[in-house]
Amino acid sequence: MAKNQEVERIAKKLDKMVHKKNTEGALDMLRELKNIKMSLETLQSTRVGMSVNAVRKQSSDEEVQTLAKALIKSWKKLLDGSEGKSEEKKGEGSPVRSSSTSKDCDSEKSSKKSGETPTTPTSPTLPARVTSFPPAPVTTDSVRNKCRELLVAALQTDDDHKTIGVDCEHLAAQIEEQIFQEFKSTDMKYKSRLRSRISNLKDQKNPDLRRNVLCGNISPQRIASMTAEEMASAELKQIREALTKESIREHQLSKVGGSETDMFICNKCHGKSCTYTQVQTRSADEPMTTFVLCNSCGNRWKLWRENCQ
Repeated sequence: MAKNQEVERIAKKLDKMVHKKNTEGALDMLRELKNIKMSLETLQSTRVGMSVNAVRKQSSDEEVQTLAKALIKSWKKLLDGSEGKSEEKKGEGSPVRSSSTSKDCDSEKSSKKSGETPTTPTSPTLPARVTSFPPAPVTTDSVRNKCRELLVAALQTDDDHKTIGVDCEHLAAQIEEQIFQEFKSTDMKYKSRLRSRISNLKDQKNPDLRRNVLCGNISPQRIASMTAEEMASAELKQIREALTKESIREHQLSKVGGSETDMFICNKCHGKSCTYTQVQTRSADEPMTTFVLCNSCGNRWKLWRENCQ
């Protein structure tokens, strides 16, 4: 448990470095990870592999990149070895996959003698494979198959799918199937929906969306129906929020600085509830310019003073 907490602590520090785009000190963190004897359970519970891979891409330090690659490579062998053992155990009890080799015969005999196959815990599988998806129907439609290929390419933009160990072809088929079931055809709406998913999944500035889809945090049903605002990166969401607040602030300031009147009629909603301000925008001997805001619909316009009389 203490080892898991230590690895999780380092992973969080690495994530903060990537978020701040400052990987100074990452080399020390990676050296600490190198000295920790990693287990498959620790890898899966802390997801430290994703953090190390993100630092590798963010850092320009060759030593950091080299050490990160070495760690990921060693952990990949650990994952592959565990997966191979689980497949071998499945093959022992399956007559379809058994062969005439002496190794297979010996393994079958040992499994029969032990009689512990039902009670022996199987080796843990990769996190993404723990979530079981219903099989996606096979389609012969060329348009749908092409869309699935593009989705696979988008999901495989980085090496995250290898670290997580998810079947991108199966996941892409699930997403495409959900979109097709909504539109029931491959029309322009279907294609537009697919394009927006592919574009956002490939976005290098928004890796969190792709990772959450690969890890199963965002289901195929969810990603198939998300809006552009929901798929946007955290940075873009902050920019949009700031612009919205600024727009509201300007709107409120303009209303506070003006005077309410019913002498103007809005040409959009035909309402008379307006707020106006007068500013000297031309020379001193020229009439003032009147700026009018409709309090009902927010429509704005300006007019010269002689037009108000």
